[in-house]
Amino acid sequence: MKTTAFWSGIVLISLSAVALADTRNLSADGPPIFQAECGSCHIAFPPQLMAAEDWKRVMAKLDKHYGEDASVDERSRHELEQFLVRNAGSASTLGVATTQANALPRLTRTAWFLRKHRQVSPADWRHPKVRTPANCAACHRRAAEGRFHEREITMPDGRRWEDR
Repeated sequence: MKTTAFWSGIVLISLSAVALADTRNLSADGPPIFQAECGSCHIAFPPQLMAAEDWKRVMAKLDKHYGEDASVDERSRHELEQFLVRNAGSASTLGVATTQANALPRLTRTAWFLRKHRQVSPADWRHPKVRTPANCAACHRRAAEGRFHEREITMPDGRRWEDR
């Protein structure tokens, strides 16, 4: 009986941690170079959206950054990587961000992302304002601030997520 109670408690604590991660504000703040470099082509994704090892892999291949050359000088690369790794999310909560051995990690392939977006219709993903699952700001009005609350979602066609 004690063993069952112990494991039940562990499961409840784990589920609570996952729920908290889904509802809290994620920090998109960082050193000025974070917004300047990472935010120049897309929103500067909050570091908590991927695990430390995934961020290290991204930073190791900036010259081949999802089809672009996002290279920066070594000092800047080191500063960015340190910030991302220091503030990274939990691999056990997020899941693996890579599906292929040599592919760069994608936050849109984590179990967390897939679970949170499982009810998004194929039509919404194809909408011209979305174009890619990595375009968080298409639906999450405050994504640039690191806010991804469901109550703040407006779908590209103008409907509120909570009204679906």
